[in-house]
Amino acid sequence: MKLKAAQVETFLRAPDAKAQLVLIYGEDEGLVRERAVKLAKTVVEDLKDPFRVIEMGSAQLKEDSSRLRDEAAAISFGGGRRVIRLRDIGDAQAAAIADFLKDPAGDALIVIEAGSLPSRSKLRQAVEKAGNGMALPCYADSGRDLEGLISAVMEDHKLRIDRDATRYLVANLGSDRMISRSELEKLALYAFKDGQVTLADAMDCVGDSSARHYDDVIQAVSQGNVVNLDTALTRLTEEGLNPVGALRMMLGYFQKLHLVKGQITQGANTEQAMKSLRPPLFFKAADQFRANLNNWAVPTLQRALQILLEAEKDCKSSLAVPETIAHRAMIKIAVARQKQARR
Repeated sequence: MKLKAAQVETFLRAPDAKAQLVLIYGEDEGLVRERAVKLAKTVVEDLKDPFRVIEMGSAQLKEDSSRLRDEAAAISFGGGRRVIRLRDIGDAQAAAIADFLKDPAGDALIVIEAGSLPSRSKLRQAVEKAGNGMALPCYADSGRDLEGLISAVMEDHKLRIDRDATRYLVANLGSDRMISRSELEKLALYAFKDGQVTLADAMDCVGDSSARHYDDVIQAVSQGNVVNLDTALTRLTEEGLNPVGALRMMLGYFQKLHLVKGQITQGANTEQAMKSLRPPLFFKAADQFRANLNNWAVPTLQRALQILLEAEKDCKSSLAVPETIAHRAMIKIAVARQKQARR
């Protein structure tokens, strides 16, 4: 069985009893880990309990493929349902997982954590086709996901948060759930005494230099400045940041430009169209966004989006080094912007 992304949170709150084995997969390792923990805790609250929680990796499964069945059938000392957490599992272990699903044992909940898996993945197919398996996709956080995460963390700490602070956080937190939650927990501790998170608090705690480096890359491309792009990419790699991350953020930025530009061509004024974005633009980014709207034509934006989507697909295919693919795509878009300016 498989779930749509919109159904995942409901499942995690009340898992289907028929799903003995759950595959949680996606490129956002932090979100995969967070959801695996949340699911496991529906069975065992203390995941450090050595009698009710077993952790296994791909190497252990490779050494003894029957161990999964043995662990699932085992009875815990002191009673209670058990949880088996499998990590670093991929298509190489698909046969062992498929065999277990065809002939399951015991009542232990088996939670598999995996990276990005294409639809043709043998592991995904084995779980999705099984009546006692469930596959949960984890996609990088969107603006709406981040708003929900921000609200949840602040509510947990009984903190109020200003609207401008939320907008700033959405604009500056990355797409990795684990890192975003860590940054928000740090912010909550910082503002705990006041009971309120202001924009100043958010900027003090999450004035992330990585976000600035990513934005430098995006703006260099949007302005068609190849020299600035090379400089920004050099800074990015010196900070240990991945150009592929900038590529994904750039895709979101150009999708917003295309959406707003389309509304303007249909008669909306610029300010109305920009205000329709959800989540709203952080106010300090509005001027540059407005300038880019004026400088990009719809056909050129469509070409940029095509380049970005193809590059993202190629990055997942392992046909070449992802960093090289991302760099080439950015140069293509910057050059397209230059050509448009010369017309």
